[in-house]
Amino acid sequence: MSARDMPARAQGRPAKRVSSVNSARSANPATGQIAVPSRLQTPKSQPTNGDVVFDAKAFLARAGLGKRILNLKKNETAFAQGDPSDAIFYVQKGKLRVSVTSANGKEATITLVGEGEFLGEDCMVSAHPLRLSTATAMTECALLRITKAEMVRVLHEEPELSEMFTSFLLARNARIQADLVDQLFNSSEKRLARILLLLAQFGKESKPETVVPKISQEVLAEMIGTTRSRVSFFMNRFRKLGFVEYNGEIRVHNTLLNIFLQE
Repeated sequence: MSARDMPARAQGRPAKRVSSVNSARSANPATGQIAVPSRLQTPKSQPTNGDVVFDAKAFLARAGLGKRILNLKKNETAFAQGDPSDAIFYVQKGKLRVSVTSANGKEATITLVGEGEFLGEDCMVSAHPLRLSTATAMTECALLRITKAEMVRVLHEEPELSEMFTSFLLARNARIQADLVDQLFNSSEKRLARILLLLAQFGKESKPETVVPKISQEVLAEMIGTTRSRVSFFMNRFRKLGFVEYNGEIRVHNTLLNIFLQE
């Protein structure tokens, strides 16, 4: 009979194992179990006095290590063709004309650069040690000159500025392609209309404005690849049609878009 009692006593063993587990759980401090997950769920603290959050606009607004403010008067140059290509510029205020000069002295305007744009960015991607163009102020300008080494460092370390600079390069590339198509397929009249609309900021989020600064017909002729006399002819025609007004300054109306609806 004692042998038959053995299974009955064996059935009681699971109850002992449960009680031993419960005792093991009760042996762990409750505070230890709560503290670890609570630390993991705590939101990341905001930067304190010892931490600095990078701000791209602030970086491009003031001088610092590898950066300095360059103030230009009208007709002064930020850099000239043949200068060392060792820095990039950010236009804080004003407009500049970028041009190239051939070996025989013929000059051509490549583009106009305004506030919020980079200038001389080719030094970041080209191994050529010298500038291939000249940047001349069309108005009083304030530029932030950033050394190539400093710009490379910040682009690698700060995604915000890297994204901003990449967006600028993509927009600049799209503009260059559009300029090429315009030069190849459009008449000089349409090319002039397009340049005036771009200068007046039509198609941008900002409100269209009077073309500032005053641009000579020679510069417009260089930009569209025609003669000054042709530009004068088209400007007079635009004025008679009510597309533009100019008396020292040029004001562009959105009706100038009608030029592109004509065949």
